[in-house]
Amino acid sequence: MNVRLTANDLKSKSKINITGSKSETNRLLLLKALYPSIVIENASNSDDSEVMRSALSTNNQQPTTANQIIDIHHAGTAMRFLTAYFASQESKTVSLTGSSRMKERPIKFLVDALIQLGAKIEYLEKDGFPPIKITGQKLTTSKVSLPANVSSQYISALLLIAPSLENGLELELRGEFTSISYINMTLKLLQEIGVETSFIGNLITVKPSTQYPTTNTIVVESDWSSASYFYSIIALSKAGTQIELSCFKENSLQGDAVLATIYQQMGVETHFNEGKITLTKNLNPINQNIMLDLNSAPDIAQTIAVTAFGLGIECQLKGLHTMKIKETDRLEALKIELLKLGAEISVTNDSLHLHPSNLITFNQSIATYNDHRMAMAFAPLALITNINIENAEVVSKSYPDFWNDLKKLDFEIS
Repeated sequence: MNVRLTANDLKSKSKINITGSKSETNRLLLLKALYPSIVIENASNSDDSEVMRSALSTNNQQPTTANQIIDIHHAGTAMRFLTAYFASQESKTVSLTGSSRMKERPIKFLVDALIQLGAKIEYLEKDGFPPIKITGQKLTTSKVSLPANVSSQYISALLLIAPSLENGLELELRGEFTSISYINMTLKLLQEIGVETSFIGNLITVKPSTQYPTTNTIVVESDWSSASYFYSIIALSKAGTQIELSCFKENSLQGDAVLATIYQQMGVETHFNEGKITLTKNLNPINQNIMLDLNSAPDIAQTIAVTAFGLGIECQLKGLHTMKIKETDRLEALKIELLKLGAEISVTNDSLHLHPSNLITFNQSIATYNDHRMAMAFAPLALITNINIENAEVVSKSYPDFWNDLKKLDFEIS
């Protein structure tokens, strides 16, 4: 499905409800599988979370002797989290597979770490990549180490199963950290259900916990990554335009909450009030050269780059090395599509430099590369030029209601 977007004058004031964070939801779904008394409210309705629910639900229905095959499609979080979960489930045999792109996304660091803990995992096609066959074991080893600059999902996967292990877990992280906000999110959710953790220097310790959680009901905060597209819309809108989003916390667990600070540089003010945020376009960009290290929040890089292009300002982003192993090589995809629109842009393995330009090639068709964030990051440019988004249904991976929510703002979508 392709969509054509047109946006002339948006409503001056709008309200949007965004469902819960995919990152928080998928962590909590795994914890609920380990501790069934947990109740999750405002959970994400994303494809990735549905994949997690389905896999964990099916697991409970299968006889222990069955070799269950689970296809997680494009869901990277599910692949990593489920690998750790099933490795710790005694007498369960599971094969995890996914899309052709998922089979190109490395999982070796996580598999190696789980094998250090006593897991039994084998590659079914290419070494270091899915699909994999997991034979669940009792994991009694409690110490493991990983490079600190690998995907935080590997680290979180280990931490999430840690309290269910007989001896807990001591996880040593070697080198420079990446996406540390997601590691902290995992630890805070563990603490919220009563698990004892510590993170000192490069050592994370999670104590074993056989008891049911002290907190039974957890309300998932709405997704800040999804909110990023509305920050972009406001930045590209007329002064005075407002959008109210719910439900968000000023002391968020999500690293992408840094949006509130970043977008001040692009004329967007954020006001927190009783679980809601109001975004207001107050000024023209107060900084003509946006320079950011997004090591802890790489998922908002596409949105920021596209916003800067739309505003005609310079943008230098670094700390983006994990973007090359996402749903697509996001740096190359950004470069190709922005060049198509008339941008002057260069990328390396971990950075992006967008030069200021007021020249836009109108009425272009944007390829999305099976990447939900490509579709949503480019949509706000409809405020400047009519734009076509190819394979627009890909947004369901994280934000199924995206196109309907844009209609609420008076975007025309056909």
